[in-house]
Amino acid sequence: MENTVPRTVEEVFTDFKGRRAGLIKALTADVEKFYQQCDPEKENLCLYGLPNETWEVNLPVEEVPPELPEPALGINFARDGMQEKDWLSLVAVHSDSWLLSVAFYFGARFGFGKSERKRLFQMMNDLPTVFEVVTGVAKQARDATHNNSSRSKSSGKSRQPESQPKAAKVSPPKMEDESGEEEEEEEDEQGATLCGACGDNYATDEFWICCDICERWFHGKCVKITPAKAEHIKQYKCPSCSSKRARV
Repeated sequence: MENTVPRTVEEVFTDFKGRRAGLIKALTADVEKFYQQCDPEKENLCLYGLPNETWEVNLPVEEVPPELPEPALGINFARDGMQEKDWLSLVAVHSDSWLLSVAFYFGARFGFGKSERKRLFQMMNDLPTVFEVVTGVAKQARDATHNNSSRSKSSGKSRQPESQPKAAKVSPPKMEDESGEEEEEEEDEQGATLCGACGDNYATDEFWICCDICERWFHGKCVKITPAKAEHIKQYKCPSCSSKRARV
């Protein structure tokens, strides 16, 4: 542990960012080295993110209670029992949990009040989680987050789909296999980039909204919803789902 202990919201956030960067490095750029160090034949191992943006795989500290919350124990045991990407995703989830616990440990230790805790969480929450970075979700969601701030509070999901140069022009509904990038979107749902009302593809500067019932995406203009209106919608139902509801 370094000599400087973070005492303010900004210092704790800087510590969080450094540890997060180290963990992401272990699970992406340094993944082969990390994989090799997590030998299932060894004892219980933990993945530590360090404030200087590095990482280490090590045994847990022996002192009880430890100076800081400890990461998930024994990540190496599951390494060969599942697919590598699933194992890395699992380690990423535990890493996110650990990062939050360390940050709020400092907050509790130095008496952060309600507004300070809230500010700290908002700063951390503005960054993609380790899990989102490792699984590629962050890449898909980046444009949605920047282009529509209403999404965080409202379960009526609205966004601008990710911009892809090849998909910028309107193309026939089922012709999406030409672009290799379309595969990622098919994992979400086939046709996720087509408007459920007009069937057209998206343009990068258009506002979209997702129906919470059927989970299809629509041009805002096709269903007469503006970004301002979307901010006040708790659960958005498309015209088709609304009329089905009325008949019941």
